[in-house]
Amino acid sequence: MTHATTFAIPYADALARLSPGADPVMRPEALSREQLLEVYHPDHGADARVPLRVGANRGEPCHPALARIIEGNALIGDVDLVAVDPIATDVLVIGGGGAGTAATLAARAAGAEVILAAKLRIGDSNTVMAEGGIQAAIGEDDSLRRHFDDTMKGGHGAGFPQLVAQLVSDAPDVIRWLIGLGVNFDLADGPAPGARLMRKRAGGTTAARILSHRDFTGLEMMRVLREAVELDRGVTVLNRSPVVELLSDERGRCAGAVLYDLEHRAFRVVRAGAVVLATGGAGRLHLTGFATSNHYGATADGLALAYRMGARLRDVDSFQYHPTGIAWPPHLAGGLISEAVRSVGAKLVNGLGERFIDELAPRDVVTAAILRECAEGRGVSRDGGLGVFLDTPALLAEKPDLLTTQLISLAHLAHRAGVDPAREPLMIYPTLHYQNGGVAIDRDGASSVPGLYCAGEVTGGIHGRNRLMGNALLDIFVFGRRAGTAAADHAGGVLPGRFGLEHVQRWQRELSHAGMIDGPRSPILYPAYGHFDLRGHMAGANQG
Repeated sequence: MTHATTFAIPYADALARLSPGADPVMRPEALSREQLLEVYHPDHGADARVPLRVGANRGEPCHPALARIIEGNALIGDVDLVAVDPIATDVLVIGGGGAGTAATLAARAAGAEVILAAKLRIGDSNTVMAEGGIQAAIGEDDSLRRHFDDTMKGGHGAGFPQLVAQLVSDAPDVIRWLIGLGVNFDLADGPAPGARLMRKRAGGTTAARILSHRDFTGLEMMRVLREAVELDRGVTVLNRSPVVELLSDERGRCAGAVLYDLEHRAFRVVRAGAVVLATGGAGRLHLTGFATSNHYGATADGLALAYRMGARLRDVDSFQYHPTGIAWPPHLAGGLISEAVRSVGAKLVNGLGERFIDELAPRDVVTAAILRECAEGRGVSRDGGLGVFLDTPALLAEKPDLLTTQLISLAHLAHRAGVDPAREPLMIYPTLHYQNGGVAIDRDGASSVPGLYCAGEVTGGIHGRNRLMGNALLDIFVFGRRAGTAAADHAGGVLPGRFGLEHVQRWQRELSHAGMIDGPRSPILYPAYGHFDLRGHMAGANQG
């Protein structure tokens, strides 16, 4: 749990303690990594979790703010679907990020017709914001076993071994697939015949296996994926069409979804032989009051919808706080500074000019260490903000070309912050970054609800209780592709018969019996500060 502090070292005083040209001294560590996490990581503490009171995971722990949304009332339980003409497709993919586009392309390769529905626009997602790179064991000094062991250890042994094995086994083929689509990875030997892919080491790993495109890898990947989807005539893309409820048939199978077309203020009912849920995570809920690195649409919609239909969840009390979110200036708080900056040598320094943690320790450990420095008065304060230093001047004095060759996004962020990173360190503080848990799936992305497949950050069981850098981009492509293929096979060109919202009615009865009928409605679709009210937006909407 985090600990408030009433004192910190003023920025000017802390800056004076940095020693240009000299490595800062590493302070001896008094706590084990386990103790550091137990005392300082936000996942721990008396108020970090509550038991779910209804649904398939009743009695199991969940973050309190997330539990309110997962156990929320249906947003559209009283909508008359009879008045809405349905659209039919083999596979409905919900989500326009990396997992959704990968699932779409895989379903098309399997011969299915696909509708892709995006809450914002195709490509507007956390994928496009991913900077550091993607893991794949392709080096001669690496192996699938090492990648598996690193991932299991990084997740504190909580990852599901079969899912982790699938993740690492599919990785080399995913890289070939991405290159075939047109993704340009950085090369170790420059653009020459036979050049090797550049590999970097991520925190918590035993080998250099991060492949990247400078420090905006996700943007490069999303560029080619979006183009591939939009050029496929067998795909219908529905932008600005958030899903507001799933559909079920008489046997409890997922039979499609209800969308809301924001542009035309009208509902769309999509019947589908199978559904792939790729709605991302929960960062924009700002759990525990943290700023977030997440995209605007990350509001846990998929968890609420899948759980209401009966899908099992796992590890929904575990979240990743990325160590290096920008802490100053305040209007940029939470913006991500990639782990790539630390992987090429940048050090973390407290207000006393000390290093206090191995910068390439697992992310949760580094986060807990930063929170401890701030809680115990060794943080840096500036204009009401609190953090520690990322010592970019020392790094760039040694490697001055990094800002133009590898750390392009860092250069842009520093410019927006009004900081010259070659002369002034960046102030950083942990930012809410990733939802470790989610819908329980098998190796093909199948949930416990027939016809409902899931991929990407909405799922759980792959990363355990802490994710390693580069495994998220790998995850969305491995399980996005597998879910798309499996959904196409399940659909088989045959649409379900009777469909409706029977599961919603069962859910509302369960809430009523538990005395929870006065709770909030979900999904919430957009953060509260977006001032969007779907039910108000629906007033006077054309439902036909």
